Amino acid sequence: MRAALLQGPGRLEIIERPADELQPSQVRMRVTQCGLCTSEVDLWLGRNDDLLPAFIGHEVAGVVAEVGRDVHAVSVGDRVAAWIHEGGFADEVVAEEAHVVKVAASVDYPAVAEPLACVVNAVELAAPELADNVLIIGAGYMGALVQLVTALKGPQSVIVADIRDDALLRAEALGATRVVNTQRESLVDAVAEITDGRGADLTYEVTGIQTGLDLAGETTRMSGKLCIVGYHQGAPRSIPLGRWNWMAFQIINAHFRPVETIMAGMRKGIELVNAGALDVSPLRTNVYRLDDLAAAFETAAAKPSGFVKAVVETARA
Repeated sequence: MRAALLQGPGRLEIIERPADELQPSQVRMRVTQCGLCTSEVDLWLGRNDDLLPAFIGHEVAGVVAEVGRDVHAVSVGDRVAAWIHEGGFADEVVAEEAHVVKVAASVDYPAVAEPLACVVNAVELAAPELADNVLIIGAGYMGALVQLVTALKGPQSVIVADIRDDALLRAEALGATRVVNTQRESLVDAVAEITDGRGADLTYEVTGIQTGLDLAGETTRMSGKLCIVGYHQGAPRSIPLGRWNWMAFQIINAHFRPVETIMAGMRKGIELVNAGALDVSPLRTNVYRLDDLAAAFETAAAKPSGFVKAVVETARA
């Protein structure tokens, strides 16, 4: 079968490799979609290149092609999404039955399952309350998912901040109360205007950079919640801990490692998508074939206007 091997920064090969042997508790999936994650773009750009070479891809969905003898929850022909470590940019993958969720026939972007699991768990942990004033710093793909899921919790307002006008226009289309381009406008003043000077009840930091942390600390109200969704790699970050102590922020680290937690979020997220309560299809903006994966990396790294998410479609569902 074909599989994508990232040999080193900017060096990608589509190679032939043997299919994995199916264990009794596992499901073989014919891959139909695999999303390109920012963490993989970082590898492409030479960050964390000590992890290379690697078979890449973990935002995977497909159709069940074979089941192990102990598998009972899914059957051959079922549309599914799965949690896997790697190797999703391929013709097929093998996953544990416990790490697979069924996807409705109506869903055209099933590969959202893994990133959506992260966001569902983040929102559940942050626990926005009815009529909260919510701030989202970072309007990229994950920020958009955070906005969509948080909207289901009944906030009074959702303020979205970014430096890209196209991302802010998208946030408005998704229902943001107010958008702020922080290169042209004071986020502190905008939040104060919306919240009568109190500050945000809950702030999601979804940038993964120092500036996002700085803005979160300046805009969250005393005893408010500051939820770190951004993935902070590279150089150490700094915070004015004395002020953060004084402000009595509830600091929430929205990163999860136990597979049971990830799967709980995936099941809830896909249930919302299957039921039509959550429409994530507009976030899949750039679609590629497996042979064009390098082009997907280049686009995801460049982030041209209108880009949100690159998805590789290996086969038809």
